[in-house]
Amino acid sequence: MAAAADAAVLVGVGSERNYPAVRLAAQEAAAHERQLHLLHAFNWTAAFEAPTVAEPRAHAEELLAEARRIAAEVAPDLPVQEEIAEGPAVGVLARRSDWAFLLVVGDGGMAACADCVPADAPAVQLAARASCPVLVARREPPPQGPVLVGVDGTASSRAALEWAFDCAARRAARLLAVRVVEPDETTEDTTDQLEAEVARYAHRHPAVPVECHAIRGDPGTVLVDQSRSAQLAIVAARGDEPARGMLGAVSQSMLYHSPAPVIVIRGLTGIPMDGA
Repeated sequence: MAAAADAAVLVGVGSERNYPAVRLAAQEAAAHERQLHLLHAFNWTAAFEAPTVAEPRAHAEELLAEARRIAAEVAPDLPVQEEIAEGPAVGVLARRSDWAFLLVVGDGGMAACADCVPADAPAVQLAARASCPVLVARREPPPQGPVLVGVDGTASSRAALEWAFDCAARRAARLLAVRVVEPDETTEDTTDQLEAEVARYAHRHPAVPVECHAIRGDPGTVLVDQSRSAQLAIVAARGDEPARGMLGAVSQSMLYHSPAPVIVIRGLTGIPMDGA
């Protein structure tokens, strides 16, 4: 679903652990000239179990106040909206994503936990359910490397490619486009296909330096390895069936294991497409 012109960058602020996500969301909102929407999902059941009902509410307001301060530190003139909404965080954020340009969430420590990531991790659920692209932030800041995008020739990967060009242009960064060589393909043929795909969008961003790499191997492993030097990685939610609610194996691998922040793209986005 294409985002409205006034759609905001939405970020979940559930605890102090989400402050790196707030910082990244503020950077994205400023770069895309969007307002920032800070959202805390309030759990009334937990509130009634606290010594006083007012205590959890006051803590929620303190979290949002600190998130607003962080956003102002990143971009002093950034318009910021705050909301405390009742309900489970995943459900509330998934519903609000219907009107968002981009949803930003923390990763819950996934990238640092190689063998203990549950399938129902909030970031994974939101990447699978949200109506807009989802940016999963990491606790540690990434290097100032390229913007990485995985391209496999599907319509959804072309949407990811267009988004990646836009992000690279706004960051004045290099774009690294990677396509994995299938067992029945030659590296030369795959490279030609990748370069042709990239050329469809490169003319719209002539100032963005681009590298195209065709690499043989497992797609998830290849992209995770390439992401170690990237400042941002962008993948389609599911290349062959982008409308399905579940995530593909590659996007799951990137969410679980990439040290870089990851944007998961599903279907059409708020970035205009060229011929797609």
